[in-house]
Amino acid sequence: MKQPVFQGTCVAIVTPLKDGKVNFAKLSEILDQQIEAGVAAVAICGTTGEAPTLDSEEHLEAIRHTIRHCAGRMKVIAGTGSNDTMHSLYMSQSAADAGADALLHVTPYYNKPTQRGLIAHYTYIADRVKCPLILYNVPSRTGTNIAVDTCRVLSEHPNINGIKEASGSITHAMHILNACGDQLTVWSGNDDQIVPLMSIGAKGVISVLSNVAPRQTVAITDACLRGDFAEAARLQLRYLELIDALFCETNPIPVKTAMNLMGMEVGPVKLPLVDMEEKNLERLKAALKDTELL
Repeated sequence: MKQPVFQGTCVAIVTPLKDGKVNFAKLSEILDQQIEAGVAAVAICGTTGEAPTLDSEEHLEAIRHTIRHCAGRMKVIAGTGSNDTMHSLYMSQSAADAGADALLHVTPYYNKPTQRGLIAHYTYIADRVKCPLILYNVPSRTGTNIAVDTCRVLSEHPNINGIKEASGSITHAMHILNACGDQLTVWSGNDDQIVPLMSIGAKGVISVLSNVAPRQTVAITDACLRGDFAEAARLQLRYLELIDALFCETNPIPVKTAMNLMGMEVGPVKLPLVDMEEKNLERLKAALKDTELL
């Protein structure tokens, strides 16, 4: 049996920017807000953190800064995946050396490896790093879905701890849970599926919503962990329109916009991402007002 890296809520934190560079002072501030809200872990430099447009040193310094700042107060999961196995290994070893609690590895994108290629890629890295790997399955972005049999094979590796499951398919998640048991922890990668996935055995969520509503997201996962699914469902539905609005354009455009509307001053997104369209901005504002966040 493998112990989950965390249970409950992990925030997929945005990367605050100022003048095109990481705003480390602001990063510290929003990390403190998450810690104070009871969030169990932070995923730094993932999709929400705009990792593809951070250069390698800036990416690693954001990870190091987060590890230093959290200092055991919250688990730190470093996004170190890419579509280049050797680059992924370099980033992973660097993050592990800095003290990351785990590494989040998206499936290689664009080159779209086969299932055998996924097994080879993840195994190669897991054999060579000293902290656990979390697989990240998000086929809508990468073009590759991690098959259930692939999850089962990878779950046998002692250094592969779990999967951020963001395929959007509850059935797929169920099959992973059934095939892997307690050898592969499942976390929801979609905020609109926290309660459904936790009701069948997922251990929490790696959440975009938590950037703007950390206490509320923690309340959802805490209710699930104590078995109060009626309360969890009530909260899930309470924030469903906001969750939908946070994904009405490419993540993290809406969530950074929301944080700026709420006065958090996390700065712009990096090109090729751009500001929200007006109709979507109005939808986001309405959702924030309806949930009393604005």
